[in-house]
Amino acid sequence: MQEDHVKLLLAEIGRINAALERLAGPAPAVNDWNASDVFVWAPARLHAQPVKRPNRIDIDLIRGVDHVRDILVDNTVRFARGLPANNVLLWGARGMGKSSLVKSVHALAAKETESGLKLIEVHREDIATLPALLDVLKETPFPVIIFCDDLSFDHDDTSYKSLKAALDGGVEGRPDNVLLYATSNRRHLLPRTMIENEQSTAINPSEAVEEKVSLSDRFGLWLGFYKCSQAEYLEMIDGYAGHFDLDLPKEQLHAEALEWSTTRGSRSGRVAWQYVQDLAGRLGKPLAK
Repeated sequence: MQEDHVKLLLAEIGRINAALERLAGPAPAVNDWNASDVFVWAPARLHAQPVKRPNRIDIDLIRGVDHVRDILVDNTVRFARGLPANNVLLWGARGMGKSSLVKSVHALAAKETESGLKLIEVHREDIATLPALLDVLKETPFPVIIFCDDLSFDHDDTSYKSLKAALDGGVEGRPDNVLLYATSNRRHLLPRTMIENEQSTAINPSEAVEEKVSLSDRFGLWLGFYKCSQAEYLEMIDGYAGHFDLDLPKEQLHAEALEWSTTRGSRSGRVAWQYVQDLAGRLGKPLAK
């Protein structure tokens, strides 16, 4: 009888322990910083998931943005070498290579400096967990770029305050080994209607607007990307065709590429790449990155 009572007690303890583990959530994972140079932040387990095959292209294939490319390379290389550098906001026209440039510049700077420079992508929905990520990274022996792609905030979205705190560092200060790079179609990250609504409903309208606009001010570098000209678009096409050895007479190549951009209603690096994918498929050639 006593043995049965002990078994029942142990089973009950086991159920209670399992319930507590479910409430506590998964245990934090051990981050292996040597597994890759590129990671994706998984906040549920405080884990930086290594990316074995990062999706990026050679920096020489990114055309039409030479000036901002050089600025970003210089800033990133200085940071990788332990010198002062700025947080960067890359904003402007869609499809002009903002996120591609960040990933390519990271690869270039990591190779050039041999510093072990890491790139960690934080998804838009995980912005509120930036303080937790910074807490993890302050013990990391490598320089780290936190990358937020296609960043913007909607009305009543307060997670931008976590980004402000991460950029400023709060009382403790942002770790010296961390920078933030973000891309956005908006220079001020917040929609105009949101700013105007704050202005019309606040007791002190100017202070309310300043609170929202000041988010972008916390990025030391603003790099603008604008719609490309026809000549720049065709330069992108020629660069891709030459790099991937796509044999097509230049006159035909340009005519097809321009027709492709007309059907899409825009010219950009993304549209050029989509045309090249179609062309390579028709020619039966793989696009090995």
